[in-house]
Amino acid sequence: MGLVYALGAYLTWGLLVPVHFRLLGAFSPWHILAERILWSSLFAGLLALAWRHRLRLPLPFARRHALLLLSAVLIGVNWVLYLYAVDRGHLLDASLGYYINPLVSVALGRVVLGERLRPVQAVAVGIAALGVVVAVAWAGDLPALSLALAVTFALYGLVRKVVAVDPLVGFLAETLILMPAALAWLATTTEPVLPAEPRVLALLMLTGITTALPLIWFAAAAVRLRLTTLGLMQYIAPTGLLVLSVLVYGERLEPHRAAMFGLIWAALALYTVDALRGRRAEGAPRSAPGPMRV
Repeated sequence: MGLVYALGAYLTWGLLVPVHFRLLGAFSPWHILAERILWSSLFAGLLALAWRHRLRLPLPFARRHALLLLSAVLIGVNWVLYLYAVDRGHLLDASLGYYINPLVSVALGRVVLGERLRPVQAVAVGIAALGVVVAVAWAGDLPALSLALAVTFALYGLVRKVVAVDPLVGFLAETLILMPAALAWLATTTEPVLPAEPRVLALLMLTGITTALPLIWFAAAAVRLRLTTLGLMQYIAPTGLLVLSVLVYGERLEPHRAAMFGLIWAALALYTVDALRGRRAEGAPRSAPGPMRV
């Protein structure tokens, strides 16, 4: 199920969310962010209420649950950085950041969690890194914004893996932590919080779903998969955005992005084949194999 959760999260971020936010282009990025926090907290609260008998609540309070404060700060900063990049026209910086992010996740998995790579997996990581190097070399430099985007989301994934709290409960806690800032913006903004046009209001309310579900799925995947696997799968989201931009919105696919695209997907294919072989090798001697972390 970890792979299914990860695919759901990354495909939503790579294909659905960009289209959704383009339909909200009349609003400022900060207003969209505040609305996202408001509606996603309400949506997560309703889910928690409906599933209250199935949830593993973080009580009694354990010290590791204090890390939810850190994860809320990290995801909030990541959202702000992304909105800043979009607002200031630094889309290349944002794209590079999300392509670099999986490599940071792989490094954290190795250094912090002691995850080891099999030789074929190490080669796959090297190929993916080569794709990012090609893009960075073509751009001419490595902007600080790209690094900040990569590091904040990679650290968020690490924290959510370590905190080991129910994904829905954790996300609800994060949005409630961010809620005061969102309410402060909504209370002082001149932009309509509840637009009169039903279509626009519905699009704003739907930001709660398109924000909450992929992050809940991501957290669920984080506790089921190795951080290395999760990191490499993160290439799906920026690749989906790249395909969407070219096929739907008619943007030009520059040569360096095409080279990066090919190298990264070759790395993903190599890593996936090796992971499947490893699963079969470990599962074969067992009559009733348990859950396997890829």
